[in-house]
Amino acid sequence: MIRRTFIAAAAAVTLLAAAGTASAQRPIVIKFSHVVANDTPKGKGADHFKKLAEERTKGRVKVEVYPNSQLYKDKEEMEALSLGAVQMLAPSLAKFGPLGVPAFEVFDLPYIFDNYRELQKVTQGPVGQALLKTLETKGILGLAYWDNGFKVMSADRELRLPADFRGLRMRIQSSKVLDAQMRALGANPQVMAFSEVREALRAGVVNGTENPPSNLYTQRMHEVQKHVTPPTTATSATPSS
Repeated sequence: MIRRTFIAAAAAVTLLAAAGTASAQRPIVIKFSHVVANDTPKGKGADHFKKLAEERTKGRVKVEVYPNSQLYKDKEEMEALSLGAVQMLAPSLAKFGPLGVPAFEVFDLPYIFDNYRELQKVTQGPVGQALLKTLETKGILGLAYWDNGFKVMSADRELRLPADFRGLRMRIQSSKVLDAQMRALGANPQVMAFSEVREALRAGVVNGTENPPSNLYTQRMHEVQKHVTPPTTATSATPSS
């Protein structure tokens, strides 16, 4: 996603270039922040966007990708976007509830989609586009959805039945739906920045988490968690650019 104010700035630079001013030689710099590793669907997508943007603009645009919370943690990067400190993000959809657009939390519901085909019918259809449009009220332009994988649950004990969650401290994103889901299972939801999760699991501050498999693996959470469930077919789709 990209802030609307950046669109205006880019247009202004383009006009200066047409006028042949000296400052037009400087490339447009886009800072693209995300919180996951390079070797994930989101990380690879961000790097590929950088490659295509720089190639197709013949160097007039420079994209600086900052993965793994190098610049900001989850909540911080949303604030940085609103302040113009970064121009692009690839956040999970749960981030938009606290921003004041709770309709996106529908994607946090478990078992809402049976497969990627069903998911993409929604995200690429009228409903998905209407949801992206709601971000404009917050000064944000949502451009597209990236598939980030269906979520699984990991914990320091086996999770075979709903009762197995009882009493566990489960890390979640800041989402009312995820909070209600964990409480319905008898777990204690703990909101925590993604960059802090592995250490919290290792130290026993939380007992488990919910994430796409690529995030669990690239953050090496499998080294501090013994058990993982099959995919819940709850989406962790990401609107991005």
